[in-house]
Amino acid sequence: MDCPRAETHVLDLLCHLPADLSYHGRHHTLDVVTAAAALAAAEGIADAEQLALLRTAAHYHDAGFLTTYKGHEEAGCALARRVLPGFGYAEAHVERICCLIMATQMPQAPGEEPLARILCDADLDYLGRPDYWPISQTLRAELAARGQHYDEAAWLRLQEEFLTGHRYWTPAATARREAPKQARLAEVRAQLAQLTAS
Repeated sequence: MDCPRAETHVLDLLCHLPADLSYHGRHHTLDVVTAAAALAAAEGIADAEQLALLRTAAHYHDAGFLTTYKGHEEAGCALARRVLPGFGYAEAHVERICCLIMATQMPQAPGEEPLARILCDADLDYLGRPDYWPISQTLRAELAARGQHYDEAAWLRLQEEFLTGHRYWTPAATARREAPKQARLAEVRAQLAQLTAS
């Protein structure tokens, strides 16, 4: 597996994502790659092949946005199946990568697969970070560009629902991000209360 070339290839492609993908841009992919590596280390994943598969899946998990918005996970898998064999990935490796990519589909369903759990947690790592608010606004702008407009109250209600329903899958992400995520949820509820009171 020539992981560096496979990664460079998809990162070059991601430079051509639609400009209105203010949330799901190349920057998000790089953020997920970083978070996945940190979580894998915290979860004690040391096997080089496992780490390579996780890293490749993180790089390709949103590449389907190059061709479609709805069903981008399947499109990302199609891209992976098309290009990864050319970088020395065996068919079994490609299929495992596709399973990891598909686990990130909302609602997330990683099952018991440790790498899928890590990738799902990496994908939504920002929910429990200090940069939650600016990142959530990029998602709001991206949805608005697709005709899904939310006023402030509706957006906050959507955030409340999402944060309430979300769970982290790995002990590492739960330990690092769950308490700050609950703090974000409290902030959302406080803003909602302020809006409805005024």
